[in-house]
Amino acid sequence: MESSRLVAAGKRLRLGVMASGAGSNFEALVAACQADALAANVVQLVVNNPGCGAAQRAQRLGIPCQLIDHRLQPSREALDAALVDCLQEQGVDLVVMAGWMRIVTPVLIAAFPSRLLNIHPSLLPSFKGLDGVGQALAAGVTLTGCTAHLVNEAVDSGEILIQAAVPVRVDDDHARLRARIQQQEHQILPAAVALLAQRLVDQG
Repeated sequence: MESSRLVAAGKRLRLGVMASGAGSNFEALVAACQADALAANVVQLVVNNPGCGAAQRAQRLGIPCQLIDHRLQPSREALDAALVDCLQEQGVDLVVMAGWMRIVTPVLIAAFPSRLLNIHPSLLPSFKGLDGVGQALAAGVTLTGCTAHLVNEAVDSGEILIQAAVPVRVDDDHARLRARIQQQEHQILPAAVALLAQRLVDQG
């Protein structure tokens, strides 16, 4: 990760993270920041599921966490408007969807143009959408992996930043394959954040 180190005139970028589940990618980002592999700080986690693993990790790591329950919002646009309010209030520079299990709308995308990043458990453009791991197993492929990409209005179709390949073994089940893909996600997600952050630095 040393090659991904960023220096932006002494300014550490402010990262916001959105998560719905266990939060291992969220913790990997926090660890990269704390190790100075990224010139950034995770300043806000937003979750949509009460008591999810990501929220528990945030409490342990001392990262501010905001619950915005999608079940209490009248529409996807309303949910995204609440997300925008929360993230902008914290002055977030980049937003990372780290296991955010909701389809986002133009409300969120327009608020963070080219600054909204997602991690997906397949080698896009293969196996877009829900359960990329299960799709790969069902298709019988021998190689899958993960992709860090920008978010646009089409699901899992934004610009690809970094990918990592993971062989599918003959004895793989969903849990074993998912665990190995997650190991690679933890590597490429901080690197993708660094790449995207460097673009912001270069753009001034």
